[in-house]
Formats: sequence, C-alpha cells, structure tokens
Amino acid sequence: MKLITKNSDYALRAIAYLAKRVGKFASSREISRSEKIPLLYLRRILQLLIRNKIVVSREGAGGGVCLVKNPRFLNVAGVIRMMQGDISLSECMFRKKACPNRSHCLLRKKIAVIEKKVNREFERISLSDLLEEKGE
Repeated sequence: MKLITKNSDYALRAIAYLAKRVGKFASSREISRSEKIPLLYLRRILQLLIRNKIVVSREGAGGGVCLVKNPRFLNVAGVIRMMQGDISLSECMFRKKACPNRSHCLLRKKIAVIEKKVNREFERISLSDLLEEKGE
C-alpha cells in the first residue's frame, strides 16, 4: 500500500519550486538539482504537468517551465490524482480483476470511509498552504 507515490511527491516538489518563482521560467535541470529529483524522471513528470495545463514550457535561452495555475487553487489531492489516480489505502484488485473476497470483506467499508476522509483532507491543502508551512 502506497498512499503517496514517488510521482506525486516529485510533482508536488516541482510545482512548489515553481510556485516560489512566480512568473519565472526554470529549467528542468535547475529544478532537478534544487529538489533532488532525477532529471529524466522529472522530465516525464513535467510533460504530464504541461498536458494538464499546470505548467507551460518555453524553449530557448531563458526558457524552461513556468507555473500557470495559482498555487491557492491547486490542491494536493488534484495533483496526486493526476499523478497516480485515486488515493487508495487498499488494493481490492488482483491481476486487474476484483478480489474474490470483495463482497464479504470485513474491512472494505471501513477502508472506504477512511479513504474519503483522507481525500477530503488532501482536498483542503493547497500548494500555497504547503509553502506557508515551509516558511517560503
């Protein structure tokens, strides 16, 4: 069980880095170095952020990527869903088929309630909130 994957963590760190540089472009190499994210991994994440219109890219001198979404309106849950799908605490699938015990599972309903609570909490956290807590 992984609540937050490496993709989500790296995406949030890259977005936070860009949020500190409002209106400025940063190279993927600069973000990679600063946030300790492997460059090739970061480039794949940035492509997804570009496709989802979170950041824009510009080529050439002074180019790179720039955050276009206001950090106050970007919540952690949205970024996590974009990077890894729904936030889940259990895997009720086995080889892309529903678990045979799914209808009789004692924990399934309780886990679903917890997942909803976790989702709601992540929905409440904006990128601005993360930066404020960090003292940025």
